[in-house]
Amino acid sequence: MTKLSDSLNEAEPASIGPRKRSGADNKPPKVSKPDKPRKREKDKKPGKPMPKWAAELWDWGRTLVIAVTIVLLVHYFVFNLSTVEGHSMEPTLLEKEWLFVNKLPYRFGSPERGDVIILEDPSENGPEKKKLLVKRIIGIPGDTIEIRERQLYRNGELVIEAYTDSEIDDMDYGPIKIDADKYYVMGDNRHANGSKDSREFGPVSRELIKGRADFILWPITKMNAL
Repeated sequence: MTKLSDSLNEAEPASIGPRKRSGADNKPPKVSKPDKPRKREKDKKPGKPMPKWAAELWDWGRTLVIAVTIVLLVHYFVFNLSTVEGHSMEPTLLEKEWLFVNKLPYRFGSPERGDVIILEDPSENGPEKKKLLVKRIIGIPGDTIEIRERQLYRNGELVIEAYTDSEIDDMDYGPIKIDADKYYVMGDNRHANGSKDSREFGPVSRELIKGRADFILWPITKMNAL
């Protein structure tokens, strides 16, 4: 026989009445609003294309301006070409030879003895562009220069000049001591009246020196370093 328990579990009374809905169910359903139509951008009228010949002309003009600018900057700051005129630097340089003139060395350093240089003529005055001369530096600041008995002396010592082809045919000169920022220059032509140089116009100011002649470029047969 099946044994029964002495105590019985009472059933929970069922609640009477309508069921309450959750809070979310009480809110009215959302109605999505239709998207507003986007405003159309006004059609932009495309620019009129440049004619082919005008585009080519613009490219050529721009290239020409850039090229000229570079040439001018290089000419002013780096180097230029100079043509020898006259006979004051013979036998080293002959008339009509082309020289490569380097401007960089004197932007970062000072001229040295023996340099062949391009300088403005110190004997010319006035605002006009001065004539350019080509000479050799004989004395630098602090040197004492003297010409005696057709020989050149620097600081009391005889200077052997292998680049000349004669002794100095002009009158004795000096002694003279070169001041600061001044340079004594002469042409290699030592014949009488062969060169207009510091024997005539004195030591030259540093600011008149425009560059150092490094090479003979033309004619090809004479191409050489100085």
